[in-house]
Amino acid sequence: MSVLTAALTEIPPQSGTAFRVPAGATLRIVDPMGEQVADMIAFAADDPRDVLSSGRSIDYAETVRFTAGHTLYSARSRPMLRITHDDAGRHDFLLTPCSRETFRIIYSDESDHPSCLENLARALEPFGIPREAIPTTFNAFMNVSIAPDGAIAVLPPLSKAGDRIEFVAEMDLIVGLTACSAEISNNYRFKPIHYGVLPAERGFPRKRGRAQVHCTSR
Repeated sequence: MSVLTAALTEIPPQSGTAFRVPAGATLRIVDPMGEQVADMIAFAADDPRDVLSSGRSIDYAETVRFTAGHTLYSARSRPMLRITHDDAGRHDFLLTPCSRETFRIIYSDESDHPSCLENLARALEPFGIPREAIPTTFNAFMNVSIAPDGAIAVLPPLSKAGDRIEFVAEMDLIVGLTACSAEISNNYRFKPIHYGVLPAERGFPRKRGRAQVHCTSR
């Protein structure tokens, strides 16, 4: 099955999911309607204490602008995900997933606002991963500008309908993924995110036996 014809799963607006991605498989994230962010986090399946690291990845890539050709590293400096395709060309790896505290502190919103952190925590709970283990996420399609004085601003995503980013898993992973819940990140309109996991290409070095993919939508 080709990348363009593989079946996709939908993450409804302001929700999240978690699933396994075997080594060598391709994780495809699609923005079906445009201008919708997807927060992604990954944990090593052999030891979930080893988590995707923004700091390590930025350090080794020497950039905060990740695109095709860049590798995302774990906290133990192990390669986790390699970006192989990128339509949008703009993503964020600086900001943490939005939380209830985000809306209270930044927006003075005291309501029970949906958040990426809570959605990820619920989805990852069956894998034994607690809320406190979720660090800075790779925020696919998120457009964050950095001014010369260091000030940051969240701008509308540059992604258009159907744009996708793809990663090859460099190890067996547990992945959490959302359709972001923050108004400003998505140009004030909440939409779904689509994703798919394509089997590993023949010949990719594997650590385990037959691959299985497990999805838990929320």
